[in-house]
Amino acid sequence: MNAVIKPPAPRSSPHVDLPADAPSDLLDAGAQAFLADLHTAFEGERQARLAARARRQRAFDAGDVPGFRTDTRSIRESAWRVAPLPAALRDRRVEITGPVDPKMVINALNSGANCYMADFEDSTSPTWDNLLTGQRALRDAIAGTLEFTTPAGKHYALKPEDQRAVLIVRPRGWHLDEKHVRIDGAPMSGALFDAGLFAFHNAHALAAKDRGPYVYLPKLESMEEAQLWEDALSHIERSLGLPAGQIKVTVLIETLPAAFEMDEILYALRQRIVGLNCGRWDYIFSYIKTFRRHRDRVLPERGQVTMTQPFLKAYSELLIQTCHRRGAHAMGGMAAQIPIAGDDAANDAAMARVRADKLREVTAGHDGTWVAHPALIPIAKQIFDERMHGPHQHAMTRDDVLVDADDLIAPSLGTITYAGFAANVEVCVRYIAAWLAGNGCVPIHHMMEDAATAEIARAQLWQWMHHADDGHAPLYLDDGTAIDDALFDRVLLSLPSRLARQDIPGQARVAEAIALLEALTRRDVLEDFLTLPAYVRL
Repeated sequence: MNAVIKPPAPRSSPHVDLPADAPSDLLDAGAQAFLADLHTAFEGERQARLAARARRQRAFDAGDVPGFRTDTRSIRESAWRVAPLPAALRDRRVEITGPVDPKMVINALNSGANCYMADFEDSTSPTWDNLLTGQRALRDAIAGTLEFTTPAGKHYALKPEDQRAVLIVRPRGWHLDEKHVRIDGAPMSGALFDAGLFAFHNAHALAAKDRGPYVYLPKLESMEEAQLWEDALSHIERSLGLPAGQIKVTVLIETLPAAFEMDEILYALRQRIVGLNCGRWDYIFSYIKTFRRHRDRVLPERGQVTMTQPFLKAYSELLIQTCHRRGAHAMGGMAAQIPIAGDDAANDAAMARVRADKLREVTAGHDGTWVAHPALIPIAKQIFDERMHGPHQHAMTRDDVLVDADDLIAPSLGTITYAGFAANVEVCVRYIAAWLAGNGCVPIHHMMEDAATAEIARAQLWQWMHHADDGHAPLYLDDGTAIDDALFDRVLLSLPSRLARQDIPGQARVAEAIALLEALTRRDVLEDFLTLPAYVRL
């Protein structure tokens, strides 16, 4: 008797769960199916990449240090170049960054900067409302219809299209979930939700204008993570009927492991990558996190960790050399200063620091830079205009740069003062409170703080306090005070009354922020990202 062969059972479509109030203009059946397809195709590999991160960190905690890979030596040593740059991204001398609320989107596109990085990551608190408002604002901006009126009646509208900055969108990193979108019961990747939904609604309109889509990719730690983005973006292009390589990317080199794989990251994305960016603040945070158990590599307080520190200078110069060798832009880092009203001397000093930083970047060979406030655009632009006479500086190959693995992890000299310790505590509390209240970009002491800068403060507090737990003597402030629970408690206890007298974002959530910071700082293991435990509270 012949066996009866049954056909395979048809695969059921993934089940998508959304909040009841999910808007149909953004998340209709087509968008849901598109997002579910992305999740199904790439969630397994995303989890594998995150597991690889955790394994590598355990090795660092056991005493290993990062180094250049032996299995990819041929990529580093062979001659190849990335695909030609699109015309709209040839000149990127000044880029402004910020969150994706309508007022910011309009002001940034109208700012006079060459590009605007619309940020769903470090400067956006990912409330469901913030994310959807941002997606809608970008869609309307691309259509040219975005307007905004404040409760006081002030009206904001876009300038003509030829006077607007070029739009580049930064989705969240691979490590973040989007809890409001569950597919077959599992949360979707925040990265694929942000990038996928943006592309679904805007890719064809942007392609028709020769404007991308363009995206900034954050928090990568390896070539394999870059390859995951390559695979996902290629999948998006095929699904939407776009030409291969239509979506162009810039990668932030803002983790210490990624600095050892810059050639490899460029290679994995070579058909679509436009450049690398020195994401300095997250890079400092990553250095602390990577070496959290290495007493010989404890950094001094944040204010002393400038780009002149040997490990940061080596990283930025290697990035320039690597990018220019491959035909890609080498973008400089963020100037986080904001203007200081009512104190001319302090403002002049702050702007002088911005000028010095931008002069360092353009002299080193960077092809552009970032600012956090529109008032800094003329300063940065003047410096780059005076010294960068073409659209970029790719001809500056920096053959003089000789950076080895030891240079990239060199210890830093400096001190920890009481003021520096207390500032870290205050920045953490104020930023967490604002973030929990839905604000991811907060001016604190004339600096624009986002998740990256808050992470430096949070990770330093943990590291400084936990070295005694690792069997060492405690670390000390420059005045001889031990960095211990007593010092931490003293600073924490002084905050509530002081902050209560100030008009600060998130005032109602200060107590919750203090409790969260205290729990994270006293925990035996450094939490990978502040936003992971904070996200469950949104």
